[in-house]
Amino acid sequence: MEKSFPLHECHVNKVTIIINRTHAILHSIAILFLIHYRLSFFFQHPQNITIPTLPWLLIFVSELILSFAWFLQQACRWRPVYRTVFPERLPADDKLPAIDVFICTADPNKEPSVEVMNTVISAMALDYPPEKLHVYISDDAGSDATLHCTKEAWNFAKYWVPFRRKYGLVTACPDVYFSSSENDNGDSKGSEFKAERKKMEEKYEVLKQRLRKIVEGHFTTNVAINNTRDHPSTIE
Repeated sequence: MEKSFPLHECHVNKVTIIINRTHAILHSIAILFLIHYRLSFFFQHPQNITIPTLPWLLIFVSELILSFAWFLQQACRWRPVYRTVFPERLPADDKLPAIDVFICTADPNKEPSVEVMNTVISAMALDYPPEKLHVYISDDAGSDATLHCTKEAWNFAKYWVPFRRKYGLVTACPDVYFSSSENDNGDSKGSEFKAERKKMEEKYEVLKQRLRKIVEGHFTTNVAINNTRDHPSTIE
């Protein structure tokens, strides 16, 4: 039987563990002393109380809330784990399993469709065999504008995905790629790449304009776009 090697390995930094746990223990002891100090105020004789009770109580409650929030943050610090990945150990494309990517959204007026569709396009551009990658988007019974926006994103992805793979771009999200100041020019910096990049950026600007028009209700359909509740489910 052929031996399979792990795709990643976990490493625990013992020095970091000692520092984090020592800090957590000392901080916890300080919090316990603080709680004891606050509680002792309420068990004093009424004649010895010179500070108003209500402000003291409000401060005590706020300190308890902050202490609880701090306690919840210690889970990831108690045993920090670092991972080393080995992408070269991945099997061949024909042996990779099929994966489904589900993207959930709601009302396009509350969740901007431009950002949602950028997520959809990024999922389509994943470095994975296309025949084994399935991307689904659910609008949670929201507006049918999501369906029209998804169609526009699909049309743009037919140009964006080949462009990204042709030049080996690292960034999969078009909005991040065109708005970032960092250079992600892939394997080419020639005139051909610059010309295609300019055309792709123009296509993306057109996509954003069309998505905004769809959400605003300027897209002509037989069903009202802004009707986000009273409409049958749409599956396509």
